[in-house]
Amino acid sequence: MGMTITEKILARHAGLNEVAPGQLINAALDLVLTNDITGPIAIREFARFGAGKVFDQSKIALVPDHFTPNKDIASAEQAKILREFAAAQGIEHYWDTGRVGIEHCLLPEQGLTLPGDCIIGADSHTCTYGAVGAFSTGVGSTDLAAGMATGEAWFRVPESLKFIFHGRDYQPWVSGKDLILYIIGKIGVDGARYQAMEFAGEGIEALSMDGRFTMCNMAIEAGAKNGIIAPDDTTFAYLQDRARRSYIVDYSDPDAAYAEVTDFNTADIPLQIALPHLPENTAAVDEVSGTALDQVVIGSCTNGRLEDLRIAAQILRGQKVSPHIRLLVLPGTQKIYLDALREGIIETFIEAGAAVSTPTCGPCLGGHMGILAKGERALSTTNRNFVGRMGHPESEVYLCGPAVAAASALKGQITHPREVVRHG
Repeated sequence: MGMTITEKILARHAGLNEVAPGQLINAALDLVLTNDITGPIAIREFARFGAGKVFDQSKIALVPDHFTPNKDIASAEQAKILREFAAAQGIEHYWDTGRVGIEHCLLPEQGLTLPGDCIIGADSHTCTYGAVGAFSTGVGSTDLAAGMATGEAWFRVPESLKFIFHGRDYQPWVSGKDLILYIIGKIGVDGARYQAMEFAGEGIEALSMDGRFTMCNMAIEAGAKNGIIAPDDTTFAYLQDRARRSYIVDYSDPDAAYAEVTDFNTADIPLQIALPHLPENTAAVDEVSGTALDQVVIGSCTNGRLEDLRIAAQILRGQKVSPHIRLLVLPGTQKIYLDALREGIIETFIEAGAAVSTPTCGPCLGGHMGILAKGERALSTTNRNFVGRMGHPESEVYLCGPAVAAASALKGQITHPREVVRHG
């Protein structure tokens, strides 16, 4: 019996010829990452272990992105712990305010997440890096501390689910965000619990890398251990001037065993909205059109990449945000910010009435720079809409892609882009 791409990566990192679902393994790690929320906990555990030095200074990434720029004294202390640990340990991959970006946008941009890698991060959206053909997954801070000390992590090999998208004829404005919301709406937030979600087919091949990162980023919202896409020419072109080291490319065998295979026709998938308070509570945009809003957020590790900003700017250009709306735009990294500035995208946002922020996770987790008050409703390109996720427990969060977010900001209510796009 053949193996899936996930199984092949885990087998190689465990020093085994093959692995099977359910098997417990110890795997060598190519990258261990953490941020300013989970990192201080991991650092304290690391010290408690008495490990002394990290296993490899070039394979640790510390990314203070959640409460930075620091919003208060407590968050400043958190960031300081990372800063001092990076200096004491000689960590090569540490970025401070003014250079840092949202971790799951920054690390691929820096060429640190590569095909065939085995990666852990003390952040649930570490599964993002499956977009380049890596096995990457979130872990707790204690497991992360052990990874920093030993360069290994233990796993139970997950079963694999395969999602095949047939055809390249997407409906207008549909993106990777809509595909993953559509899947989650079908299988639920625990539909892939501790399983690998493998995305394949012509529809995936037609996606940009930015769209692929979005899909793998939200695999965790279906309960998955990881999301993954086999590398292809699009992947290799993306890595051409980024990859900092050599890498191994894996593909699923034709006779690999899957727990389930699901087929979709891309042409059948409309623009999606996830209603409160779960990512599985999905509907077509037209079904909830007209829902009034107070705030719109475009950004995060899910949709803060250049393609997302381009799409939003295309809709906003020459128009004004509704006076009843606060539109917040958060580029994923300083490079994305700068590229958007050079392309005139930032000017478009500001002229439309948006507030543009330095890269931060802030509003996504209800941390800072976009907190919702009681009774307020936000439409966001972020990844979670749990109760109180972006602020008051009696606020509401709706999830969507960048096109719907921009169109809705113009109208002050959930809106399909066709209602606001200017022609000619």
